[in-house]
Amino acid sequence: MPASTSAELNDIRPAATPPELIRNFCIIAHIDHGKSTLADRMLQLTGIVDERLMRDQYLDRMDIERERGITIKSQAVRLPWTVDGQAHALNMIDTPGHVDFSYEVNRSLAACEGAILLVDATQGIEAQTLANLYMALDNDLAIIPVLNKIDLPSAQPEKYKQELVSLLGVDAEQCLAVSGKTGEGVEELLDRIVAEVPAPAGEITGSARAMIFDSVYDTYRGVITYVRVKDGQLSPRERIQMMSTAAVHELLEIGVISPEPTPSEGLAAGEVGYLITGVKDVRQSRVGDTVTGASDPATQPLDGYQDPKPMVFSGIYPIDGSDYPDLRDALDKLKLNDSALSYEPENSVALGFGFRCGFLGMLHLEIIRERIEREFGIDIIATAPSVVYRVVTEAGGEVTVTNPSEFPEGKVSHIYEPSVRATILSPSDYTGTLMELCQQRRGRLLGMEYLSSDRLELRYRLPLAEIVTDFFDQLKSRTKGYASLDYDVDEEQEADLVKVDILLNHETVDAFSAIVHRDKAYSYGVEMTKKLKSLIPRQQFEIPVQAAIGSRIIARETIKAVRKDVLAKCYGGDITRKRKLLERQKEGKKRMKSIGRVDVPQEAFVAALTSDAPTGKQR
Repeated sequence: MPASTSAELNDIRPAATPPELIRNFCIIAHIDHGKSTLADRMLQLTGIVDERLMRDQYLDRMDIERERGITIKSQAVRLPWTVDGQAHALNMIDTPGHVDFSYEVNRSLAACEGAILLVDATQGIEAQTLANLYMALDNDLAIIPVLNKIDLPSAQPEKYKQELVSLLGVDAEQCLAVSGKTGEGVEELLDRIVAEVPAPAGEITGSARAMIFDSVYDTYRGVITYVRVKDGQLSPRERIQMMSTAAVHELLEIGVISPEPTPSEGLAAGEVGYLITGVKDVRQSRVGDTVTGASDPATQPLDGYQDPKPMVFSGIYPIDGSDYPDLRDALDKLKLNDSALSYEPENSVALGFGFRCGFLGMLHLEIIRERIEREFGIDIIATAPSVVYRVVTEAGGEVTVTNPSEFPEGKVSHIYEPSVRATILSPSDYTGTLMELCQQRRGRLLGMEYLSSDRLELRYRLPLAEIVTDFFDQLKSRTKGYASLDYDVDEEQEADLVKVDILLNHETVDAFSAIVHRDKAYSYGVEMTKKLKSLIPRQQFEIPVQAAIGSRIIARETIKAVRKDVLAKCYGGDITRKRKLLERQKEGKKRMKSIGRVDVPQEAFVAALTSDAPTGKQR
């Protein structure tokens, strides 16, 4: 179908579009099932992107997204589409697929009335497909099931159509088959969106209320806020008020993204667009806040979003201490783009001043690290990831431990750690190896189900501390890349955990301490002492490197002293003379050891503490 004509487009001008002609929808799927490619075809078919400007994954704007081939930030775009001579305005939101960014998906779903559930016709339903589907159903969205990649030789649309039919309880005819690459079936999909996604509900007249679902920081224009208008209308140069902070700003620019920001005469109920107020303070624009008109403010704010709970904690320190204020500014700006990031200042004896940051998962941590280094040019160290423990002492006191150095001294009666309910989808051939992996990681089987004759769903309760390191890598390597994982936070559980201290020359070095399960304490102690033996240079005296639980030593390595060859001048001669020289040297070393301090170089701290430190395993 050709792009909408100018007369038809006139009916759907921003701020002048009747709500019944608006459709707000998003695309949800597992990672790598073709969401961004399908979005590309929609941009082309609706004619809003010039052929010469078109490129693959048009909506993945960040370099890091394009390099990794993943979507990190949701993108909202307004598309015109004509059905039976009547133009409609479709607001499409392309969402991420990775479990770490499910919070982005959740916010996008709250701005929509419908969702396209996209499934790869070569791989079928995977863990994140189910997680995103349940989120969409919780938000009461209309679901349109779609099979993608039908142009591939290995596609099995009929087989996976049956999976969708049994999952959603729909007829096989309702499952559309499309190809995001060739564009086959995309026109029918757009027609289906107009027919099946309900028009937005909301008061056209009355006080304006708009929900902030995302915001980004632009160096030149300040904070750009993305909103979904629920009631009323917003106009340029109007004064607006943020309901949570009561701050009042003037609207310098308001418009829609189509797919580049396009200023308009305003935004009316049901529409999705952006606002620019010229505010430079990133804390003024909170995701989940309600925007209203300052002259006629609304009395009741819209329901916000639940703040995401950080799952993984890691210390981020600048390699050069003078970069600390720049790192704080960088985290402030990233926090605006990514409200799931949390941080607070902390300092370490070894690494100086830095921040304790909370992330949703390991990929989230990796992306933030890379963005700080790229976008802000700051060299940083990230310490090994950890989780939050709750420790009850014998005296009845309760301590929240995010860092091993906060672990209370003395006797402890109970230690609680966070756990997750993990869902693993995999071909049934790998059941044995997956169960073995989960049991090694202290998992408890909650149930297993066959989705089809050769696909299996395993449900486990696992400690979060066991997932945050290399669980996902192990899962993929044991199943040749076929398994997929999704997890939700569960309640905390009691565990037999201990704090392992590392002693250098009989003095505890806080930076190397760790909280581990008692069964794994010995292997952690052996690994850490071996690693430090290879990293710390030899000194003038012998250095014992020990791992201890309380006062009990569980592992030891010795860094030999640098010795002068005192026997070089003895050619033959009596053994007693040689022994006398060696004993004298030994006395000196002993005296030096009692007063000497071990200088641990910065490189040793970095190598032992960073999350990508060598683990001693052969890869």
